[in-house]
Amino acid sequence: MSDSDREMLPVYPDLDCFREYDNPPEIIPGRSSRDWMDQTTSRFAYRCTPLPIANASGWEVILPFSIAAHWNGGTLPSDVVVTCDDPDVRPDLVVGPVFGHGILTFHPGYLFRTSPGWAIAARGAPNTVKDGITALEGLVETDWLPFTFTMNWRFTRPGTVHFAKGEAFCFLSLVPHAALDQVQPRLRTFAEAEDLKHSYDHWRKERADFQKRLAQSDPEAVKLGWQRDYVRGQDPSGRMVPDFHLSRRTLKSPI
Repeated sequence: MSDSDREMLPVYPDLDCFREYDNPPEIIPGRSSRDWMDQTTSRFAYRCTPLPIANASGWEVILPFSIAAHWNGGTLPSDVVVTCDDPDVRPDLVVGPVFGHGILTFHPGYLFRTSPGWAIAARGAPNTVKDGITALEGLVETDWLPFTFTMNWRFTRPGTVHFAKGEAFCFLSLVPHAALDQVQPRLRTFAEAEDLKHSYDHWRKERADFQKRLAQSDPEAVKLGWQRDYVRGQDPSGRMVPDFHLSRRTLKSPI
């Protein structure tokens, strides 16, 4: 891809999902909530806006039935055994051992096609922890690929793990794959950005003052609970205004 082609990458890329068979696993917009976030005191985890935004910045491929997967510690595919209590489904269409070495493989059931220069990052749902197994991540060149890919999880130790019906086994995010190599990180000093330095110093001073008042049980600080500048898309100094800001995200469902 030439430099001029990279400059013409679509701002709003296409994501086409071609079904491999009737009734493959459902694709839904990423859900912003997490059980562990719900269980934090006063749901304080949601005050960190980047967490729920990340949770919702992609699409989930969800399991149409519940399974249990057991790994005995061996290296063969047969050392991973998948069971399902529903006699009316074929779990092998969606999940099963393929590669060995404690890897559990899921099949999304689609051939995905994206706009030129855009790829899919296939991974586990963000900010989700699953005991005994971890999601592997792949970046797939779906702008040209004429075949499907798998979503793989690797056991962290021998044992049994459970995936519930409706649980996301794959999370799809779009990445401007062709443009990433053109990004040049730069190391800079605040002397090159005086307005940014002023805003940063203002925020740091306000932050330290608020934390101090909170520790001293200052009634106003306790009532406020936390600073909301990020949620509001607000520069505390008032010198900078963001061009774009989200405090909540809801993606579109496939049609």
